[in-house]
Amino acid sequence: MTKNISLTRYLVEQQRSEGHIPSQLRLLLEVVARACKSISQAVNKGDLGDVMGSAESENIQGEMQKKLDIIANEVLIEANEWGGHLAAMASEEMEGIYVVPNRYPQGEYLLLFDPLDGSSNIEVNVSIGTIFSVLLKPEGTGVSEQDFLQAGAKQVAAGYCVYGPQTTLVLTVGDGVAMFTLDREQGSFILTKENVKVPEDTKEFAINMSNMRHWDAPVKRYVDECLQGVEGPRAKDFNMRWIASMVADVHRILTRGGVFMYPWDKREPNKPGKLRLMYEANPMSWLIEQAGGAATNGKERIMDIAPSKLHERVSVILGSKNEVERITRYHHEA
Repeated sequence: MTKNISLTRYLVEQQRSEGHIPSQLRLLLEVVARACKSISQAVNKGDLGDVMGSAESENIQGEMQKKLDIIANEVLIEANEWGGHLAAMASEEMEGIYVVPNRYPQGEYLLLFDPLDGSSNIEVNVSIGTIFSVLLKPEGTGVSEQDFLQAGAKQVAAGYCVYGPQTTLVLTVGDGVAMFTLDREQGSFILTKENVKVPEDTKEFAINMSNMRHWDAPVKRYVDECLQGVEGPRAKDFNMRWIASMVADVHRILTRGGVFMYPWDKREPNKPGKLRLMYEANPMSWLIEQAGGAATNGKERIMDIAPSKLHERVSVILGSKNEVERITRYHHEA
């Protein structure tokens, strides 16, 4: 980079010269970034702090919570409730929405987040992260769960923060994708990549192969063709990756391309997928699309899905455009 551009400066320039975001959204994103810095510090302490291990409780998804899941959720709520930018928040870790208390001013935005994606990797020191999505609250008094049920195409900002060897914030406000690396000496996020692009073609796919016997035929067809390598119909060798942390897998795709799949499978046929539409699929799909990639549930664009409930699940196929289009075509052909 030729200039040392902080996240604050980047957002101010987006507001001032580009006109892409209003001032209240800029301030909201800065608060989210500060919360991510606090979560990063907690994650980095590991066994040196009282943050490791199970909390011995389940979230609304029926998943066992880690201590860091609860800590990250509380950090995001406490950081964002008082600033006057939000009307309400929703989290993967909470059953219902969290309305900004009356003692604080209410803003015009809604914030959704997965406070700590990939938390099963905490103990093994593998990259995990925070995913967030911002919506504009519909006009009218009060706020309800129904206000959150907007298609992903309605997002006004989305991003994630990955806590790995570096802490990296990845953001879109509808004008491409930018990456910011946390400079711990300065205490601020610094712009390190602009106009991130996902290559249209790839030789890499990410999926949990242990579930192969449960997949639907189109997914089996695609993976089988990849595994046949240069002798098969794709006439090239593929590498497989699977980190079991959506943030880490998507970050790899944004960095060097690839395709990520968490498809519907036959174990729970009544569930359309495993990942949450509002907290995971929508923000990640917008980031991928803004970088030139594609994201579908195998049949339609994820960003066009009209949600019917807060914790709705969805099948996810995202990444390099030509590969996603191929997998989607296999679903339509089937």
